Amino acid sequence: MGLFEYISVLTSIIIGLGMAHLLRGLAGLMQHPGRHKIYWVHLLWVGFMFFNMIFFWWWEFSLATLDVWLFQNYLFIVAYAVVLYLMCALLFPTDLDDYTGFKDYFLSRRVWFFGLLGLITAIDIYDTWLKGAEHFASLGVEYKVFTTFNILAAIVGAVSREHRVQAVIAVILFAYQIQWAFSHWGQQG
Repeated sequence: MGLFEYISVLTSIIIGLGMAHLLRGLAGLMQHPGRHKIYWVHLLWVGFMFFNMIFFWWWEFSLATLDVWLFQNYLFIVAYAVVLYLMCALLFPTDLDDYTGFKDYFLSRRVWFFGLLGLITAIDIYDTWLKGAEHFASLGVEYKVFTTFNILAAIVGAVSREHRVQAVIAVILFAYQIQWAFSHWGQQG
């Protein structure tokens, strides 16, 4: 087993835990419909994060081309996966007893969620650079514009409790993420 494969095992476990958390939360909604008020924006973020976990795993394959692995790069990739997991964990708490439903819960935790979204965007910029200057440049202006938009959306999402603002951010980021993935599908990195 090469070093990349060795590192991939740990990150795959963390990503798998995040996906399991999301799937368990969705299964709970199906098993007990009506127990908690569902918030469609929350469900968009659940879809966004599920897709983000798949997306992370797919694009990290590009790291297999690194000739030299430094310990700090290993820690960085593990930290990236941990932040993604934490975002998933924030979407489905262990209980909602203190909240009127998922809308109330999500809005009360929006600063954490969007703070992590901003952090994950910054981490992604470094991760993209780690794959090589050529790779970074190959993503063009679109990548730079969208990462800037992500950071601005994270700031606005953290500050605003307004339902419409939350909805617009969720719809735009999820739709763009899907478009980005499928326009670059079939490519590693």
